[in-house]
Formats: sequence, C-alpha cells, structure tokens
Amino acid sequence: MNDQPVSARTYNNVVVPTGEKVLFQDGDPVTPNHPIIPFIEGDGIGPEISDATRLILDKAVSLAYGPDRSIAWLEIFAGDKAKETFGKALPDDTLEAIRDFGVAIKGPLGTPTGGGMRSLNVTLRQHFDLYRCVRPVRYFSGVPSVVKRPKDLDVVIFRENTEDVYAGIEFKMGSEGAVRLIEVLKELGTIVRDDTGIGIKIQSKFGAQRIVRAALDYAVAHGRTVVTIVHKGNIQKFTEGAFLEWGLEVARDEFGDKVVFEDDLWSKHGGNLPEGKILVNSRIADAMFFELLTKSSKFSVIATMNLNGDYLSDAAAAQVGGLGIAPGANIGDACAIFEATHGTAPDIAGKGIANPCSLLLSGVMMLEYLGWNEAATIAVKAIEKTIRAKTVTGDLARFMTNATALGTSDFANAVVGNMKALPKRRKPVKSGK
Repeated sequence: MNDQPVSARTYNNVVVPTGEKVLFQDGDPVTPNHPIIPFIEGDGIGPEISDATRLILDKAVSLAYGPDRSIAWLEIFAGDKAKETFGKALPDDTLEAIRDFGVAIKGPLGTPTGGGMRSLNVTLRQHFDLYRCVRPVRYFSGVPSVVKRPKDLDVVIFRENTEDVYAGIEFKMGSEGAVRLIEVLKELGTIVRDDTGIGIKIQSKFGAQRIVRAALDYAVAHGRTVVTIVHKGNIQKFTEGAFLEWGLEVARDEFGDKVVFEDDLWSKHGGNLPEGKILVNSRIADAMFFELLTKSSKFSVIATMNLNGDYLSDAAAAQVGGLGIAPGANIGDACAIFEATHGTAPDIAGKGIANPCSLLLSGVMMLEYLGWNEAATIAVKAIEKTIRAKTVTGDLARFMTNATALGTSDFANAVVGNMKALPKRRKPVKSGK
C-alpha cells in the first residue's frame, strides 16, 4: 500500500477526496465513517447509470446516518475513457487506487469478441484475486417476467472467479504453443487434429474449497438452508468432478456440525431437515438449469465453477426480469469490486434512457458489504416502491400496462423521492422508570 498521505495522493491526475481507507481484517472490511470509494464510470451507458447510482446511494447514506457517515467518491479510469485519455485501457494508477482503497464500483466495460485485448473484467478479477463472483438473484414485485412464478426464485450464486476456462490459457491454431501441446497430447495417447485451437480448463483444490467455503459461510450468516454444488463431473471427472469432491470435503470437515448431506436427509432424518441445519446437495449442471426453472424455490445458495456460474447467473436473472436488475460483486480477501452485470448497450448510450438498476443494486450490495445495512434497506425499499408504482425506465415499461417510462436521471430522482428514513429504534425502558 502506498505510504503517502491520502490527502496528498493523486491517481491519473485526480486528487483524492477527503476520507479514509477501507482496511481488511481476516478477509472482512473494516469500514471507516467516510470511506474513499473509487468508481469507474464504464463504457457505453456507463456514465449515465453511474451518475444515477451515486446519487441514490448518497441519499440513502444521508438518510440513514446524517453527517456521521458518507462516501468520498474517487473517479478512476478503465475502458474507452482511459484509452482516450491515458493511452491504456487499464492504467497502472487505476489498479493502484483499487488496491489502496480496497472497495470499488464499476460500470460495464466493453471487450472485443474473438480477438483484440483481453477482457478487462477478467483482468481485474485475476489481478486482485477476486475469487468470489457473488450474484444474488431475486424478484422485485411488478417487474415483467417471462415465467409464471418469478417470485419463487431467490438464490445467491457463488461462482469461482479465477480458474476454469476463464483462466485464459489459450493457444491459437497453428501457434507454437498449440503445436507443442498437440505433440504432447499425442505422446500421452490423445489424438488431436493439427488444425486445432487449444484452451486449457484448470481447477485447483484450493480454488474449489475456498468458493464452497464462502458459500457455506454465507448460508450460515444469512440463515439460508440449502447450499447446492453445481458441476459437470459426470463428463469432466478431474476438474468438475473434483470440484464436487473437494466441496463436499469442506462441508464435511469444516461445517460438519451445521450441515446435513442430501444422502442422509431421507435415510437419517425422514426427509425433514433438522432445525438450524443446512442441506448440502449437488446437481449436474444441465439438470440444474432445468430444476432452477421448474423448481426454483428448492434452491437458496449455489456454489459452482466459473463457466457454469456465468451461464447460471444470467439464466437465473432472465427468470426475474433480466440483467437490467441483476447485481453482482467480485470479492477477494483484501479487495472487492461491485459491478453492473450487463453490457455497455452502445445502441442507447448517451440517450439518457438506460436502466441503472443493475449497477444500483450492486451498489446496495456494496453498502451491505461495508456493514451499512440501514442505508441498503432504505435504497431497496425505495427501488421496490418505484417499480410497484410502474414508474420505470423504458426497458421495463414497454412490458407493463399503464406504466410511465422514465429516463435514467428521472428514474433516479423518482427513487430518491420515494426514500424514507427508517424508524428510529426505541431504546429499552429501564425497570422502575
């Protein structure tokens, strides 16, 4: 960490606002009253939804805590804006700011498909070892959905974020690396065509166990009663199958007094989960897609590998209204980045009509992560009230009857207008008074 005083430091020529750094202890944030939070606007619709998000979060914090707490926002740069201004899509100062201040929030960043630069999102996750991609998926009353019972779905997906095919170990067809690997595979008895591009799937025991541990810790802390390990171990036995094996090992060895395994649920408990226990079960990935759609209420916390988690997160979001209201976070033991889960939507960029809810709800996750639950609750209640009133952005309004389509900033103002401070808790009256 940079030893220079916060007040004297700049990042990409931006002066740091007055505030304090978020520190970490045993993997958890220690939040000061006025944390400095770096933000990346993002590409495409990023600037519009970023402005709306900060407006709403600031108001929620103000209503919850008055002047005692506030966020000191620090703009940092990545993507198109960074490349235009500094000549690099991901400047060194941006990485340093995230490392120094620990918690950041970002809008969507574009990445070319099939070639060009590597995904900035993947780069950030691997650079800071943000091994937990956490995606809570729930229904907001009034949001249009393609399924009959969207409210049945309330899951939190823990996706391993640094390994699997997303590790980016790839070799183009005809490259030296591809040719050498094909030769090695032939020596090992596996015939691969010469005109083959190669990607390597990796999964470590360490990576598998820490994501399953995080999912179980979350279930314990939040009173969730089912943790499902999703895998494709029937086909890929030494990566996906090992993920299941290692995950069950963590559950047995570290949470044995808190969990019941699916095999024991009927044989030992008559199909009834004992009070205070967590059911640990597993599903093959393709079956999981079917059951998540048809038996949504049976799932609560999901732990899975990187590619499965990517697919499942978006599929789950589709059931409750789409990525426009799906938040996400990438969390490590000394850093966390909260982000919009959708793309840059270049076709509507600059028109002021984008839905900010994905980034906004990611900001709510950030408040909860910081321990500012009162502010998070105020923001969520206001979002719910705004949606129930059918005052929403156009992407949602066109699927509603008698809805009012608002632009991005007007929607943000509507949410702010629906905010109310939480009732003050009465202090217990002492006996004799």
